[in-house]
Amino acid sequence: MIGSIKGILVDKSPPAIRVECNGIGYEIEVPMTTFYDLPEIKNEVILLTHFIVREDAQLLYGFLSEEERKSFRSLIKVNGIGAKVALSILSGISTQQFNNAIVNQDISSLVKIPGIGKKTAERLIVELKDKTSINSNINIEQGKNLSDIVEALEALGYSRNDVQKVTKDLSENISVSEGIKQSLKWLSK
Repeated sequence: MIGSIKGILVDKSPPAIRVECNGIGYEIEVPMTTFYDLPEIKNEVILLTHFIVREDAQLLYGFLSEEERKSFRSLIKVNGIGAKVALSILSGISTQQFNNAIVNQDISSLVKIPGIGKKTAERLIVELKDKTSINSNINIEQGKNLSDIVEALEALGYSRNDVQKVTKDLSENISVSEGIKQSLKWLSK
C-alpha cells in the first residue's frame, strides 16, 4: 500500500493533482480542504495517502493531515458511502465540524453537504457516532497515542463502549504499549 507521497507538485486541477516523485507522476484526488492548502506548483508537497484497488481502477487519495485521512477511512466504511462521496463530505465541511455534527446528531448540517440527503445523514450518525465520540474526547496532545490505543483494542475485538470506558482514565503522556497493557488488564477483570 502507498502510505504517503513526497514529491514535486506539477499539476492542480480540482479535485485531482499530480505529484512527481522520482520521475513518476502520481495522480491523486484530494478533498478541497487539502487542495486549498497545497503549495504552489513546482514546490515540494508531502501527502498522506489512501490507495484503493478496484476491478476497473487503482485510485490514490491524498490528505495533508492524519485526521482527514482517518475521517476518509471511516467514511468509506459506512454502507452506501464511496470514495467520491467521502471526498465530497470532507470538501464541504471541516473534519472538526463533521465530528461535531455527528456527535450532536445535527442532520441539518450534514444535509447541506452536496450528495448527502436525510437518510444518508442519519446513516452517517448511526454508524459513526460511537467512533467519533471517542475521537472527539481525545485532546490534541494525547490524541495520537490514545487514538492508536483505541484502534488497537478495537482491532482485538473489544467493543467501542468497553474501550471508551477503560481509555478515558489513561494518563495524558502514556505510551501506546503501556496504554494497551493497562487497558487489557482493566478489560480482563
